[in-house]
Amino acid sequence: MSVTDLILLHPPSIFRFRELPCFQGPVSDVIPSTSLFEGYPIGFLTLSEYLTRHGISVRIVNLAVKMLRDRSFNVEQFTAGLSARAFGIDLHWLPHVDGCLTLAAQLKRQHPDIPVIVGGLSATYFRDELMRDYPCIDFVLCGDSTEEPLRLLMEALRSGGDLKQVPNLVWRTGGRVVDNGITWRPNTLDHVRFDYSHIFRMLVKHRDPVGYLPYADWLEHPVLAVFTCRGCLHDCSTCGGSSSAFSSTCTRSRPAFRSPELLAEDIVAIAGYTGAPIMIIGDMLQAGERYADTFFSVIRRHSIANELAFEFFHPPSRRIVELLADSVENFNVELSPESHDLRVRRAFGKQYDNSELEAAIDTLVASRCTRIDLFFMVGLPFQSYTSVMESVAYCGELLNRYGSSGKLLPMIAPLAPFVDPGSRIFEEPDTMGYRLLYRTLAEHRQAMLMPSWKQRLNYETEWMSRDDIVNATYDGAEALVDLKLRHGLVPAADAHEIREHIARARTIIELLDNDSPVGQELASEIHRLNRLDSLCGKHELEWRVRGKRYHLFRCIAALFPPQPPRHDSFAPPLPEKTSAAIL
Repeated sequence: MSVTDLILLHPPSIFRFRELPCFQGPVSDVIPSTSLFEGYPIGFLTLSEYLTRHGISVRIVNLAVKMLRDRSFNVEQFTAGLSARAFGIDLHWLPHVDGCLTLAAQLKRQHPDIPVIVGGLSATYFRDELMRDYPCIDFVLCGDSTEEPLRLLMEALRSGGDLKQVPNLVWRTGGRVVDNGITWRPNTLDHVRFDYSHIFRMLVKHRDPVGYLPYADWLEHPVLAVFTCRGCLHDCSTCGGSSSAFSSTCTRSRPAFRSPELLAEDIVAIAGYTGAPIMIIGDMLQAGERYADTFFSVIRRHSIANELAFEFFHPPSRRIVELLADSVENFNVELSPESHDLRVRRAFGKQYDNSELEAAIDTLVASRCTRIDLFFMVGLPFQSYTSVMESVAYCGELLNRYGSSGKLLPMIAPLAPFVDPGSRIFEEPDTMGYRLLYRTLAEHRQAMLMPSWKQRLNYETEWMSRDDIVNATYDGAEALVDLKLRHGLVPAADAHEIREHIARARTIIELLDNDSPVGQELASEIHRLNRLDSLCGKHELEWRVRGKRYHLFRCIAALFPPQPPRHDSFAPPLPEKTSAAIL
């Protein structure tokens, strides 16, 4: 039996979560995965497909999902039985720091001769510390687009090639760390594929359907995703995916977009396999309205019944909403105003006022849009406890105006657990009124193992301490659930359950703050609460499956793709020196 070239493994954020009584709190209430962030990055899909297309065998193993779905799953025994030319672990967002480093050490202990590769935005940012302090990690692949660098690395590992020729690679030789530099920056995403039929083929090949699940309850509540771009034109102050963060961390001066035709083709292909909702991640209007016009002209030619979720970083114009409604049968919209307060919103990095937001809501409510999700945040520049509660009151005003439509769904969550490395606030906290409590990778790893989510926060602000952030989060959530109950957006039983959860969460945080011993009863209660919804019901994040959940015969047909595959193109990297003029 041939050895798999590369096994990509996704760990839970806290590797020993089943043993350690760490109260997670509301760190994942507005994303589909649990507080263990068990959803692997969509880059696993594009990496696996790209390498497979170039003759390199790849397996994906979502260890986090395996550990969540089966309490008897022995992760150490499982990894000891793995065999590959190399292991790959994602360290994309910083909450995965403990899971990544613990898994890397375990793999190196069990398989000392198999190289361990780490990649992702956080790995890129902390590449020097990773190579200096963690000998269990052999390679760090840097940047936002590592499909081709990873192919070159795997070819070098297979044939003994020159590692100096692998772009974006940090590695060791003779006890010395070598950084090849981030020179691979493709200017489009047209050379990668968001091809979920590849996942079908791989899970059958490796006979491991659980290992390929994107997150724990994906089978019950599936959502699939495609990306419009890598990089961003916006500069939100806490975001590790902002324009300044991409520039400093990944040396990318402008986003790399997927062509609108291929983006539409991705969605059409997904709709052929499933009626599940599809999330279009990244505001396509960053590429301009001509891009959106082309995308909608293509998608309009297909009868896509799936619910399509569109993310907009700025409220869309009437023309864009009308174009959306004319082109897509079922759609919803994601908007993140963050705060009602214009000073707070603009300091965060979003330059629009409430009149623009409300004009967009007016148009969306009047259209065939099925839902408008509004996301507000706690822990922002210039934001006080009072400001948070005023944001909730603003949600009440919006619900008074639009609540009868049943389309508007406001949500609030804390900026937790971390301000992202590479963001403006992480780089210059003092100038923006922040005090960072942890800076290094090791400090953030230790923070992830703290007893409560309050102690895990890596920041305080001039306007709110960590205590204030926790109180504002829970008080705001309780006030918002009352508003939703009044407007029929949540059932009374769900509202009662959320209030009960918040009350118990406050008690647990107080006990942990007072260094109360964590006996069996408290530990059991912490583990129980970690499995439940905290600030809102997960059903609020679920979109409707239209038609069949899975088109079985089409999924089977996907196991035998026609040859040759669909048209492909290749994008060379950007020149070594880039200029703002290309924007």
